[in-house]
Amino acid sequence: MAKITYIEYNGKAHVVDVANGLTVMEGARDNNIPGIEADCGGACACSTCHVYVDDAWVAKLPRKDAMEEDMLDFAFEPDLVRSRLTCQIKVSDKLDGLIVRMPEKQI
Repeated sequence: MAKITYIEYNGKAHVVDVANGLTVMEGARDNNIPGIEADCGGACACSTCHVYVDDAWVAKLPRKDAMEEDMLDFAFEPDLVRSRLTCQIKVSDKLDGLIVRMPEKQI
């Protein structure tokens, strides 16, 4: 299990425990975290679970695959380094303390 901090665009933080094996997106969905819409349900077919990963965590996450890179082109104001789709990040104990920030909006 990992404790993950989701920070809304307005700065409000939500710290929740997310079970190993779920995705960061599923953790947000299951805990009613606003700002992650996840329209495609986690199929990496949209960009509505886009977040900015805290700088300290960028290098600790698995690399983006080509499909995620392609979908991030459709995200609102993507950052080449920090932008990730939360549906593509599997939770494990290694992610304990992860911090993600929501963009102003999802498109």
